[in-house]
Amino acid sequence: MSEQVHNRLAVVRAERKVSRQALAEAVGVHYQTIGYIERGQYNPSLDLALKLAAHFRLPVEALFSLEPFPPLTTEVYGENGRNGKK
Repeated sequence: MSEQVHNRLAVVRAERKVSRQALAEAVGVHYQTIGYIERGQYNPSLDLALKLAAHFRLPVEALFSLEPFPPLTTEVYGENGRNGKK
């Protein structure tokens, strides 16, 4: 069994206001494939992962990782939150 690939595809897609259908058409897959990837039910091929990253003009590691991504609030505001308080 292959290792789970974690992704931020749904977050980036929503941020950029791109529908599953539009993204699927842009990278040449069925729109359900995008949903399967977003839910972690399908690991994309390297080719597809690179196409998705290129579509959003992001490095592939910004969308996909073998380790779970930390919450975005942690990345933006740090471990202790916005005000630096615990």
